[in-house]
Amino acid sequence: MKIAVLGAGNMGLSFSRSFLKYELIKPQNLHLITRNQNKKEKIKSIFPNSEISSFDEVENLEADLIIIAVKPQDFSYVAENLSFNIPEKSMVLSILAGISIEKIQKLLNHQSVVRAMPNSPTLLGMGITGYTAAEGISFSELMNVERLLNSTGRSVYLEDESLLNGVTALSGSGPAYFYYIIDAMIKAGTEMGIDENLSKLFVKQTMLGAYHLINNSDKSLEELIKDVASKGGTTEAALKTFEENQLKSILKNGILAAENRAKELNS
Repeated sequence: MKIAVLGAGNMGLSFSRSFLKYELIKPQNLHLITRNQNKKEKIKSIFPNSEISSFDEVENLEADLIIIAVKPQDFSYVAENLSFNIPEKSMVLSILAGISIEKIQKLLNHQSVVRAMPNSPTLLGMGITGYTAAEGISFSELMNVERLLNSTGRSVYLEDESLLNGVTALSGSGPAYFYYIIDAMIKAGTEMGIDENLSKLFVKQTMLGAYHLINNSDKSLEELIKDVASKGGTTEAALKTFEENQLKSILKNGILAAENRAKELNS
């Protein structure tokens, strides 16, 4: 199997590392194509046995799978200015936020398209990716794509493409929400006089422990909260402040705003 990655940024390189790590393809069958001529040498140092090109250097592209990993805002320009044609036999896998299968098909003049939305923990092989496909793609072809996606963590097939905008807002953007909350907790720690490094340790270990409790408990989130928040205690005081300031609604509205932005990217 030959794979070409259009847009060798963080996500494109992350996918490429996973494919090679799990020996899903051979290094010589990987072609990384970057818009930035100055990045070629750095990419070559990471993938010494793979082909590295800039967009304007490619005249004929040979690949069974072409991964579109440019910024969604740049896709229209990139698609309209490709110096090569997408081979008829190739499957296109898009990891662009918000850009619909129909738009990808139209701009690339190519029907065989799978649309996926990964998130940044794919960098560590701990991501989750929602994906869907155009009509006419066989089950075996989808399984090949899923096998590649699973090398970066987990993947979930969605029959309804419109749900991918929600996936983008929920898990695609989701890591940043946790970082935002963790940053607030660390800063609260330093404001209470705890050394910053020590505050980071307490917060990160608390986050890790809470994750494992959620994953290994049969209790609901409400029950887990009640286990910590005894009546008249410190946790109850914090939760009361969160409720008074409508923190849950603020977070929910932010996620819905992310979904709306994903829809806008397709216009």
